[in-house]
Amino acid sequence: MTGAKKKKKSMLWGKMHTPQCEDIIQWCRKRLPILDWAPHYNLKENLLPDTVSGIMLAVQQVTQGLAFAVLSSVHPVFGLYGSLFPAIIYAIFGMGRHVATGTFALTSLISANAVERIVPQNIQNLTTQSNTSVLGLSDFEMQRIHVAVAVSFLGGVIQVAMFVLQLGSATFVVTEPVISAMTTGAATHVVTSQVKYLLGMKMPYISGPLGFFYIYAYVFENIKSVRLEALLLSLLSIVVLVLVKELNEQFKKKIKVVLPVDLVLIIAASFACYCTNMENTYGLEVVGRIPQGIPSPRAPPMNILSAVITEAFGVALVGYVASLALAQGSAKKFKYSIDDNQEFLAHGLSNIVSSFFFCIPSAAAMGRTAGLYSTGAKTQVACLISCIFVLIVIYAIGPLLYWLPMCVLASIIVVGLKGMLIQFRDLKKYWNVDKIDWGIWVSTYVFTICFAANVGLLFGVVCTIAIVIGRFPRAMTLSIKNMKEMEFKVKTEMDSENLQQVKIISINNPLVFLNAKKFYTDLMNIIQKENACNQPLDDTSKCEQNTLLNSLSNGNCNEEVSQSCPNEKCSLILDCSGFTFFDYSGVSMLVEVYMDCKGRSVDVLLAHCTASLIKAMTYYGNLDSEKPIFFESVSAAISHIHSNKASDKLLFGNLDLPKMSLLS
Repeated sequence: MTGAKKKKKSMLWGKMHTPQCEDIIQWCRKRLPILDWAPHYNLKENLLPDTVSGIMLAVQQVTQGLAFAVLSSVHPVFGLYGSLFPAIIYAIFGMGRHVATGTFALTSLISANAVERIVPQNIQNLTTQSNTSVLGLSDFEMQRIHVAVAVSFLGGVIQVAMFVLQLGSATFVVTEPVISAMTTGAATHVVTSQVKYLLGMKMPYISGPLGFFYIYAYVFENIKSVRLEALLLSLLSIVVLVLVKELNEQFKKKIKVVLPVDLVLIIAASFACYCTNMENTYGLEVVGRIPQGIPSPRAPPMNILSAVITEAFGVALVGYVASLALAQGSAKKFKYSIDDNQEFLAHGLSNIVSSFFFCIPSAAAMGRTAGLYSTGAKTQVACLISCIFVLIVIYAIGPLLYWLPMCVLASIIVVGLKGMLIQFRDLKKYWNVDKIDWGIWVSTYVFTICFAANVGLLFGVVCTIAIVIGRFPRAMTLSIKNMKEMEFKVKTEMDSENLQQVKIISINNPLVFLNAKKFYTDLMNIIQKENACNQPLDDTSKCEQNTLLNSLSNGNCNEEVSQSCPNEKCSLILDCSGFTFFDYSGVSMLVEVYMDCKGRSVDVLLAHCTASLIKAMTYYGNLDSEKPIFFESVSAAISHIHSNKASDKLLFGNLDLPKMSLLS
């Protein structure tokens, strides 16, 4: 007997620890998403739109690469490298099909803090000016890029460590209002950092707490040093960029290819500056020499990692949160799923590998991702095609950008941040949906402005969790007895042969960011299971069907459950009597449930809704105005179904969602 047990245990141990070929293939597909979609790539349907999108994306990558490198306080050429290598790595490991990874304004701004602190501008004259180092750049420029590379490397290591610890599942605490406020505040910081270039002023680097206000104080104190030529060229560039991009947006359905106004402006401004010698005549600052080629890879300097750990954490968290929001948005828009933990790995490797090629910290940018949407990109092939054109710029076209005025480059940065800056409009919807989320948005934005993006993000998360913990004790559970009595009343007073399929689900907890995803997953599982039920059920299946999500029956078979589930149009009644409070994420998820069910030919009716919930959902969602959605009671909702849509059979279940704790 003992020998048999040992033999059985050894067999189980061997089975658990011996990887099979299929397991390895499945693991590779999970960790290398390119192996999943690349073999099924449709050349005929996808290559042309991906090529067009790739060309347009390359224009954005080059211009933003140059601009964000300057924002990061390093030589512009390193921004070109940052537009190349991270995009390749993310295309292999990332799951976002429309996410354009590369240089990013927020991570560049955080990186600049470390660069200016460790290698300040005032030591430039103390360093040797030899051009014998990498790419012929001065030792001062190489010292600066080494600091930025160290930030990128350590930030990537932190992201990979978070992947190993599976912390992607904890990102639900970073709610949409917090992300919106943090990115808007950081975009305001970026615009402020470009004021000196827009005005043509010489200004020392100012950072730290309240640095935002000190910059504008310095500008007003030295307003006489503004160069009128730079100001006029900046205003002209901003007007042209905004006007042409708005026209492209309005007529994108009528024209096949939008005008790459960023590229046209760069060429025109560089040519005009060269012909009129603006650098010497008017004193305009230009980009300067752009070296050709890519240097040999070199390991990041390990001796300064401890000095940049604060900025590395900021890059890791801010870059990941902003990128994840874009990936989730594209997944929701184009109906596919992403793994939050896999995104940690993808962005972590993008930063680690790219740091060996002198790249500044990277992340996904809203402007580039929106560009992929508008140009009809299908897959990450568009990003790979853009890398080809970035290589052409690095090896051939780069030196021609010597005469590009810095004020024009700053104008491109400011206009490129339009998508983040117009998030101020979100304040109206937060006020109408949930005033507490409105308060979180405002306070997070203020903290971001006064301190930094990572501080604002941390404050927003802590504030959100504290408010939810304070509100959860008010949660009430729905009485089981009342639900049973209501079920009996409906079954006895109504003719079951005249009702269509109905599923009643009671929501017994608040619906907030903590449990919104679980609520959606559980509800979709119920609907999918009901729709898949096409055959008559045996006793065991009926029992399983009746006990979905810990139903009130507690596993006991209910003989009154319908014997079959025909593929006719069904109705779902959500009993919101236990719905004590909600936030913006909860309303957003409830509207998403309504829209998804509508697409599945399932009518959704809400009973026992509070006036605040009705107002929030009506304001947020594009609900069907022709059909009544909100009812005073479950009986009223069923009466509405009975009077309008009679069917052959009745499937009437009564399910309770499990109580969703803070760890759900």
